[in-house]
Amino acid sequence: MKPIPYGRQHITQEDIDAVVETLQSDYLTQGPKVAEFEQAFANYVGAKYAVAVSNGTAALHLCAMALGVNEESRVITTPITFVASANCVRYCGGTVEFADIDPTTALLDIAKVRAILESKPKGYYTGIIPVDFAGNPVNLEEFRKLADEFGLWIIEDACHAPGGYFTDSKGEKQLCGNGKFADMAIFSFHPVKHIATGEGGMITTNDEALYQKLLLYRTHGITRDPQLLQENHGGWYMEMQELGYNYRMPDMLCALGVTQLQRAEAGLARRKGIAKVYDEAFATIDGIEVLGTSAEALSENGDTGHAYHLYVIKVADRKGLYNFLRQHNIFAQVHYIPAHTMPYYRGLGFKKGDYPESENYYAACLSLPMYPSLTAEEQEFVIGKVKEFVG
Repeated sequence: MKPIPYGRQHITQEDIDAVVETLQSDYLTQGPKVAEFEQAFANYVGAKYAVAVSNGTAALHLCAMALGVNEESRVITTPITFVASANCVRYCGGTVEFADIDPTTALLDIAKVRAILESKPKGYYTGIIPVDFAGNPVNLEEFRKLADEFGLWIIEDACHAPGGYFTDSKGEKQLCGNGKFADMAIFSFHPVKHIATGEGGMITTNDEALYQKLLLYRTHGITRDPQLLQENHGGWYMEMQELGYNYRMPDMLCALGVTQLQRAEAGLARRKGIAKVYDEAFATIDGIEVLGTSAEALSENGDTGHAYHLYVIKVADRKGLYNFLRQHNIFAQVHYIPAHTMPYYRGLGFKKGDYPESENYYAACLSLPMYPSLTAEEQEFVIGKVKEFVG
């Protein structure tokens, strides 16, 4: 059996043709494909505005900047995430506080967030960054109520969940990144994600003021808009009005994003099909626990809003299974090492034992291969090897 990774991109001839066409056009960056991708993505998630940036980490950083995170800011997020979800606060000089996870879903536990908020006077904390981990959507309606109660903003880290949704209290589907409950949401287009452009990211929001800040910050803080200029010396004139960054996404990657997005629903359906096969295979196997789905991600017809970026199981001998699978060319992966146990965050005062549910999850978790081009034969091979080891 050829190597089976935990995730991988799927590039078609249509993708290649779109990139070649853009390479042969007048624009490689800051051209029309950027706006085309932004509009298409905003439509896909149901948001008013979308801003394409160089990667998901840049998206998080710009969100923190736009919300005014500074040395006085204190922000709560989850330990079970890629470290960028927390690092964006540190980039702006703010303080990170972690809250533990719900052991059933590995999502940020809203009860634990509330306990942290209630331990300090109102105004002590500034914002929350929940993560749609593995593609499982956070119930942002509940987090919005909590945030409003304590005067907080919300950045939704939806890197794992384009096309995912939760069902709100009115029975309506709320797509990840639609901006109804979060101030901003961010996405990543890394090769293992649903939409692969090599590198790239997107910020979505319904707030026009935040949208305008994001546009400014992603391009060095420079504007050429005559309506925003403080002076105007002529057609060449531009002004640097803020300290921004070069976080632009080039046209050729946006061209790839446009064609990838056109297949997003088919890819999501395939991911759900793969997950169903795994679910059925492991349902009665002692020693394998499948990471659960939140109840809010289920619609009335039983469909799940889970976007299945990852398919995570938990086993007692995780390292043994990891090594066994690699011996058979199955390259499963671990997501994630709890952020608070990283040397950098330990240097800020965090320590092992601070968030036991996150650490217990980490000790047992393993992400199995999950990507649309995974064949039925390959998946059955993975299932067979997992069963062989556990049994």
